[in-house]
Amino acid sequence: MSREQHCAQTYQAGLAAERSVARQYLRQGYEFRDHRWRGKGGEIDIVFADGDTVVFVEVKKSATFDRAVQSLSRRQIGRILQTGAEYIGHLPRGSLTPVRFDVALVDARGAVQVLENALAA
Repeated sequence: MSREQHCAQTYQAGLAAERSVARQYLRQGYEFRDHRWRGKGGEIDIVFADGDTVVFVEVKKSATFDRAVQSLSRRQIGRILQTGAEYIGHLPRGSLTPVRFDVALVDARGAVQVLENALAA
């Protein structure tokens, strides 16, 4: 498999994982807001609303849940937090907007495990 084929396959697997996670949140009554929202410093995979709370979801896919969570670096966490702050800066309530940062893990079988408020300060 060429590098281009591998990259395309990885990209498609990531999209499939994000769709699976989005379906789970939607089944639980969350309101979809954005997919792959890009700010100056990074990207948020999925954004939902849970009542007044904005929920930022980082999706990590790997062979196991443990490997997926280990792939989240401190640098990436910093970018996610910074990008979330930029996102709410565009909302009417700005920094007064209640937020939550979840991490959704997807294993090789497609099972989803959500770690709510995983990036709380």
